[in-house]
Amino acid sequence: MKVAILGASGLLGKALMREWTGDDIVGFSSPDVDIRDASKVGEVIGKLSPEWIVLAAAYTDVDGCESHPDLAFAVNRDGAVNVAEAAKRAGSKLIFLSSDYVFDGKKTAPYETSDSRNPQSVYGRSKAEAEVRLLEALPECCIARTSWLFGAGGKCFPDTILKLAANRPVLDVVNDQRGCPTYTVDLARAIIQLCRKGANGIVHVNNAGDCSWFEFAREIVKAAGLTTEVRPVSTAQMARPAPRPAYSVLSSASLRGWGISLPVWHDALQRYLLERHP
Repeated sequence: MKVAILGASGLLGKALMREWTGDDIVGFSSPDVDIRDASKVGEVIGKLSPEWIVLAAAYTDVDGCESHPDLAFAVNRDGAVNVAEAAKRAGSKLIFLSSDYVFDGKKTAPYETSDSRNPQSVYGRSKAEAEVRLLEALPECCIARTSWLFGAGGKCFPDTILKLAANRPVLDVVNDQRGCPTYTVDLARAIIQLCRKGANGIVHVNNAGDCSWFEFAREIVKAAGLTTEVRPVSTAQMARPAPRPAYSVLSSASLRGWGISLPVWHDALQRYLLERHP
């Protein structure tokens, strides 16, 4: 099977390039293929004619999206449409990485794939609009929503916490936002399985279990053997430009429907720490 990975130099892209064996994998970083350039995307996909395209390229700076909405929509929505149209012409299947931020966070039970989109941030809107446009352009595509992504080789929440904890005796971390931390290695392995199973439709892909950012940070510090005190604070006390969902736990029912399950996030964190400092 020939597979094109767009966004191969990102946090997830690196994990996909490392984990994917046994198939013909071709990775493209953003400098190789800017997905905003429809003709370039069409040329590359047309020449390669892959069976699958994994679209992991995105503008993921949630606060940056609030300041640069034109860029957010150009990359996350219009860029995704460019890839979908190229996939359609080439007869390729597409898996698109989306986000828990397509939801408003007002539920108190895990979000199912059938729940209504109601994004509260520019980033969330750009992903939600991409989902709608992709399902119109390529109804058989697969949309893999994930959340709270972390992994080796780039900026992520555990990396930030570990760096701060090395220099500060106390860390204040938000305790009123709840979600599912997801390890890039586990997400990559799930994506590989979804492609091999010919998946379509919307699938929620995240590590099992949920927590608040405060609980996640406390576990990171503890697992790393550090003595930094982690204190819970409210979202209001740590105001950020982009609104975050208070509750964005994703149900794993859709993933189980494809015969796939991921380990609990505590286990994933331990493996991340080993990967970070082998």
